[in-house]
Amino acid sequence: MTALEQRQRRLPRIAITMGDPAGIGPELCLQLLRDERLTSLCIPVVVGNAGVLARVAAQLQWPTVPRILPAQQWPDVWRTIAQATVIDVPSLPAAAVEPGVVSAACGRAAYDFILWAIDEALADRVDAIATGPIHKEALHAAGIPFPGHTEILAHRTGSQQWCMMLTSPTITCSLVTAHVGYREVPELLSVERILTTIELTADALHRIRGRQPRLLVCGLNPHAGEHGLFGQGEEERFIAPAIAAARAEGIDVQGPLPPDTAFLPKYRTQCDAYVCMYHDQGLIPLKTLAFDEAVNVTLGLPIIRTSVDHGTAFDIAWKGRADVSSFVHAVQLAARLAASGD
Repeated sequence: MTALEQRQRRLPRIAITMGDPAGIGPELCLQLLRDERLTSLCIPVVVGNAGVLARVAAQLQWPTVPRILPAQQWPDVWRTIAQATVIDVPSLPAAAVEPGVVSAACGRAAYDFILWAIDEALADRVDAIATGPIHKEALHAAGIPFPGHTEILAHRTGSQQWCMMLTSPTITCSLVTAHVGYREVPELLSVERILTTIELTADALHRIRGRQPRLLVCGLNPHAGEHGLFGQGEEERFIAPAIAAARAEGIDVQGPLPPDTAFLPKYRTQCDAYVCMYHDQGLIPLKTLAFDEAVNVTLGLPIIRTSVDHGTAFDIAWKGRADVSSFVHAVQLAARLAASGD
């Protein structure tokens, strides 16, 4: 076996999507392409607009983009790729992109990058996906009928049971509901949905940490409902029965705990992950404690997908000031999960 063949067999190929071209995604991708922490773990395959990458590199006086491959050539040559590569997905003229400006064209381009990566993962030509930040307003302007990455991934892969989990060495939170308004949350809760989130979280953390995790479930209402005093009995009707069902399956899970005390240090030392009822219940404490190191993982998909835990940061786009830490952690976790599945 040649050295090239050994490298191809050993390292997973990770599709890294650029995200919105007008945001910080392009400069983050340029950093990832030359980051030795990643090239020793995987073969980075950046999916995006090569012209935009070239514009950003020139503006910041950074090294030029390495190998560029037209997207249509990838299915014929992917087995031979053993170095960091940019996949140029036809999207929009690079000269038309205005950094820091919301546009339908950039929303459509970001969507096209995601679809390419998903389809190649489903075809087993990449081993995992790590996604850059997208702008939900730009997606909407482009007529994309999804509020974010997670819903796009679930729809494209035909997944029926899925959830978002954001994980870091400091704190991990999974979300029963994600990109919905607060008034919609109670009607979306069910024993099945909460139980599925608990099960997916337990399985994912077992893969990541190599042991059975300890989980803690938050209540929906203040004081976890105070025995029906607040809310519509969601704790008694949905959350507690889901916890009981998970325990019957052998999962180490406690709750429901009042959300205002669940994230105190004494509880964080007693659990490996929280199951939260809605988006901000989990993401406010997580981003407070682990903004630069947390990784977003979509659970329940037939493919591996990780992501940064931050947005497009239009205010600093193309200025070379964006912190690549979260993206590095996302690619590293994708590579670890892909390798563990071999």
